[in-house]
Amino acid sequence: MLPDAILKIGMDAAFAEATAGLAEGGIPIGAVLMRGEEIIGRGRNQRVQLGSQILHGEMSCFENAGRRSDFGELVLFTTLSPCMMCSGAIVQFKVKTVVIGDTQNFGGNEDFLRQNGVKVIVNEDRRCVPMMRAFIEERPDLWNEDISV
Repeated sequence: MLPDAILKIGMDAAFAEATAGLAEGGIPIGAVLMRGEEIIGRGRNQRVQLGSQILHGEMSCFENAGRRSDFGELVLFTTLSPCMMCSGAIVQFKVKTVVIGDTQNFGGNEDFLRQNGVKVIVNEDRRCVPMMRAFIEERPDLWNEDISV
């Protein structure tokens, strides 16, 4: 398990990215990559804002972290369980630990991550779960376009 201070910093930063995305009219999913208490990269779902098919929160975070060879030393924090595309990137870049703030509104790839050597910490953050639930109820059109399977 990660220290409480690291969990707080990571989830706070990921949640801040998600709320920024929501304020921009986008889908409230945020992610950060951290080494210890240092944030290395951050991102949010920007499919709506940039008209991108692939800039989910985790993909945006990877993009903003830049080219690296040390992803295995970083921890990824995400406000929502990663979709298959983002889970594939996590495995591809050899991230060893992922902290998830919400598996209630979307989940299912946690076992895929575990089967590929990723330590998955489900946090069920008291802010992430209701934020996504409200978004899905208010904007089912965007939700279904983005991630619904």
